[in-house]
Amino acid sequence: MVKVITYGTYDLLHYGHIRLLQRAKALGDYLIVGITSDDYDKTRGKINNQQSLMERIAAVEATGLADKIIVEEYEGQKIDDIRRYDVDIFTVGSDWVGKFDYLNEYCKVIYLPRTQGVSSSELRAEKRKLNIGTIGEGRLCRKFVREVDYVNGVEYKACDETLEDVDAVYIATHPERHYEDVKRALEAGKHVICESPIALSQTRCRELMDLAHERGLVLSDAIKTAYSTAYSRLLVVAKSGRIGEIVSVDAVCTSLQDGAGEESANLSSKQNSICAWGPTAMLPVFQLLGTHYRQKSICTRMLNRDLRFDGFTKIDFVYDNAVASVKVAKAAKAEGELIITGTKGYIYVPAPWWKTDYFEVRFENPAENKRHFYQLDGEGIRYEIVAFAKAVESGRRDYYIGEEISRAITEVIESFNRGEYIEI
Repeated sequence: MVKVITYGTYDLLHYGHIRLLQRAKALGDYLIVGITSDDYDKTRGKINNQQSLMERIAAVEATGLADKIIVEEYEGQKIDDIRRYDVDIFTVGSDWVGKFDYLNEYCKVIYLPRTQGVSSSELRAEKRKLNIGTIGEGRLCRKFVREVDYVNGVEYKACDETLEDVDAVYIATHPERHYEDVKRALEAGKHVICESPIALSQTRCRELMDLAHERGLVLSDAIKTAYSTAYSRLLVVAKSGRIGEIVSVDAVCTSLQDGAGEESANLSSKQNSICAWGPTAMLPVFQLLGTHYRQKSICTRMLNRDLRFDGFTKIDFVYDNAVASVKVAKAAKAEGELIITGTKGYIYVPAPWWKTDYFEVRFENPAENKRHFYQLDGEGIRYEIVAFAKAVESGRRDYYIGEEISRAITEVIESFNRGEYIEI
C-alpha cells in the first residue's frame, strides 16, 4: 500500500483545494490529510481564518477524499507524522517548491500544480473587505494602522470628519472624548472599536450600546490583551478547575511614561492611571470572578486633584467566595504580574502579563507544574482586528469582552471620578 500525506489550512474549502486533494489521492492508495490548528497557523502568520478547526475538518471529511485526517499542531510534526504512519509520499502545492525538499530524507516529495485563479486569501478578502479608519493621533493609532496590513480583507483608509469613506473606525482619543467620538461614528453608521473605557459613565456607556444595537452596528472595547492566544488559554485553564476553585485574582499594570511624574505640570492631555491601565487590569478579574462583587474599595495617590490624575491606584474587590486586587500606576513601578490563586494550585503570568506569550500552572508538587507557550504577534492588536472584522461580519460583539464587562469597567472608573476613594 502506498501512503500519501499532505497538509493545509483548508479555510473556505474551494475547488482548488479539492483538485489538489484529488491529485494527491491519485498518487497512492491511502491519503492522510493534515489540517493545521489555529494556534499553529498563527505561528505561520495566518491569523485570519474564517472557519474554526472543526469546521475545516468537517469540510475536508465531506469531500470523501481523505482516508485519515490529522491535526498539525507544531513545527517539525511532518517528520514525526511521516515516521508514525510509514508514509511513502509527501505532497503539497507547487507554490511551496523547494520548501520541503528536506523531507526527501524520509520519503518521496512531490509538488503538485495548483489550480489557477482561486485562493482562500482572495476569498477571505472578497468576503470580508472592511475599510477602517482611525480617530485620534499618537502611538496607539500608529500601531493599529501598522497591524491592519497583516489582516486579509481589512484595509486602512484615512477618513475625514464625515467618515464617509470607511465602514468602521478605531478610536484612540483621550477618554474624556470617547463618548462624543463613539456617538458620532455610530450615528454615521460606522462600526466602532474603541480603546477602553468607551465612556466615563454607566449611563453614557449604556446609551452607546443601545445606539449600536438600534443601528445594527458593532461597538467593541479595544483591550488587546483579551485577544491574545496565551491569555485566552489561561482563562480556559483557570475556569476548567485545574487549579481548583479560584479564590483570588491579582493583576498589576504599571508604566513610567508620558511625563506623568511628580513634577509634571501638563497632565490635562494625558490619560490618568485608572483610565490608561484600569480596563486591562480589571479584565481578568471580571472575566474570572464575574461583575457582581459584594464591595469594592479604591485607594489612590493623586498627582493632580483638579484633573483627577492619579499616579497610583489600588482597587480591591470582595466576592462571595473570592477576592481580587488591581494595582495600576503611571508614576510608580511594580512587577507587572498576574496571579490567579486556586485551592489546588495557581497560575503565574510573568511581567508584562498583558503582552504574554507564556504562563505557568504551578502546584504544591513542582513535578506537576506545566508551562504553556503561545505565539504572540503585534502585541495582540492584529488578533484584535481579526476578531473585530469577524464580529462585523457576524453581528456578534461580545465573544471576547461582553457588554456587562464593559459596563463594569466603566462603573469603577465612574466611581473613581466621583471621588469615591481613599487618598494616600
